[in-house]
Amino acid sequence: MLKRLHVKNLALISELELEFGNNLNILSGETGAGKSIVVDSLMLLLGAKYDKTLLRYGCDFGYVEGVFEISEKQKSKISEFGLDDDDMLIIGRRFGKDGKNDIRVNGKTFTASMLKSFMASFVDIYGQNEYQSLSRPSEHLRIIDYFVRAESEQIFSDLEKEYFIYRKIRKEMEELGNISEREKNIDTYRYQIEEIEKAKVRPNEENEIVEKRKLFASGERIATSLSEALNALSENETGETASSAISDALSALSGISDVKQIFSELYERLNSVSIEIEDIIETVSGEIDDLNFDEREVDRVERRYDTILSLKRKYGSYDKMTEYLEFARQSLDKLENCSELYEKLEKDRDCSLKRIYELSVELSKKRKDVAKKLSKEIMNELSELGMEHSKFEVVFNDLPTLSDCENLISAKGFDKPEFYLSPNIGQPLKPLIKIISGGEMSRFMLALKVITSKTDEIETLIFDEIDTGISGKIGQAVAQKLAKIAHGHQVLCVTHLAQIAAMADSHFYIAKSVKGEETFTEVTRLDDSGMTEEISRLSGGKDISSQAMENAAQMKKWSNEFKSKLQ
Repeated sequence: MLKRLHVKNLALISELELEFGNNLNILSGETGAGKSIVVDSLMLLLGAKYDKTLLRYGCDFGYVEGVFEISEKQKSKISEFGLDDDDMLIIGRRFGKDGKNDIRVNGKTFTASMLKSFMASFVDIYGQNEYQSLSRPSEHLRIIDYFVRAESEQIFSDLEKEYFIYRKIRKEMEELGNISEREKNIDTYRYQIEEIEKAKVRPNEENEIVEKRKLFASGERIATSLSEALNALSENETGETASSAISDALSALSGISDVKQIFSELYERLNSVSIEIEDIIETVSGEIDDLNFDEREVDRVERRYDTILSLKRKYGSYDKMTEYLEFARQSLDKLENCSELYEKLEKDRDCSLKRIYELSVELSKKRKDVAKKLSKEIMNELSELGMEHSKFEVVFNDLPTLSDCENLISAKGFDKPEFYLSPNIGQPLKPLIKIISGGEMSRFMLALKVITSKTDEIETLIFDEIDTGISGKIGQAVAQKLAKIAHGHQVLCVTHLAQIAAMADSHFYIAKSVKGEETFTEVTRLDDSGMTEEISRLSGGKDISSQAMENAAQMKKWSNEFKSKLQ
């Protein structure tokens, strides 16, 4: 349960620290004093989205921290999120004017979505959003299933597992396709395999073809250049070749090579040049002999180049084309031999579908049994909340037959229950979301919470706007219900009703003040006399009748006596 709340620089709050009690904690104050700001602080601790407009004007950062005491039953939830086993849970959320925020749970970094999922096991909040959620029939199913799971979790697990098996079978069947699709795919794979195999592309062949195309494109220029080079090396204008000239020079140097070191070195260098010249002449001659500009060869190279480019566009590089060829061979083999496999999958699908249908029918029966019990309990609770003439019923859709169910199945079965209500005598049952008023919705939500609080393990409950649209005798009944819930849970309740405030075990008064040119929201924990004075103010008689304080004291005394009798 929530032991302490620390808030800094949030909206009109400069800084405050509150220590909450174990039972019914009431928050009240003048309209606009900042009750919603305290709720916003709590919502941030529960994973609500941070809006930078919440930051106090002129501040660079804000901070919200909550310290929770963890029961033995709740410790398993902590380990699920990788946190160490501990009796305390410290949640800190620091936020800045840039809209970013940092969330820590016992020192470990959390995202807002992680925090929201995590805190759902520790705190339950009822406010306008929760009322609005009842406008969705899917929420009605969730509520029914909450009670069904309390009795039998196994059926949900079995249905989810079987639905997973069914989806897997359907996926395999879709991959194989029907007969016409299989034949089409077989033809496609056969064509592709033949196309790749017939081409017989070699590794690096594309580069070789590209080189040949360059060679053919420059053929005439290459032939002319090689011929001119060979002629220059072989014979000059006087008829002397490069080799003979070098040979004459070698003969001249040979006679003096032993006279001086430099002459010997010149001789060796010139001899090397002579050898290199001979090799160059031989290589150039060979290239000239190898030149082949036959038109048929040119056409062959161009056709081969087009073939390689076409395959590359379809299948990618040589490596990718080779990979695809292997994939196509395996796929073709699977398709050509899949008739038996497809027949087996059809039988498996029918078997799985039948199992899902049986589980869904069984789950539907459990839901309807729970719905009857829930209807009775809700009507009992509503009766105590001033709606004694109400009728409530959960209406279910008709179940499909086995032959018609395939397009309707899900991991949750076939049911689409909806809550129907008749709040007054003589009125027919109608969809709750279409006829319920604000005050009736407040009482209906409270009735649900009274029922669920008997079985859930959530210790802290927050009620915001639970007294919307109610007053007088109904307010007294709501106060009694809250006191009963708070007898076994920690409850935080924002209220404007004196009857609810009188039930407080801990009472916090929220006020707004102006200091200099700034406005602040401040929260004060009230003592007994402060509680009485606030009850008087909420009753509307504080400044009107001298009896207001006495009436408030009597109301507080009566409430304390009521709570003392709770077991």
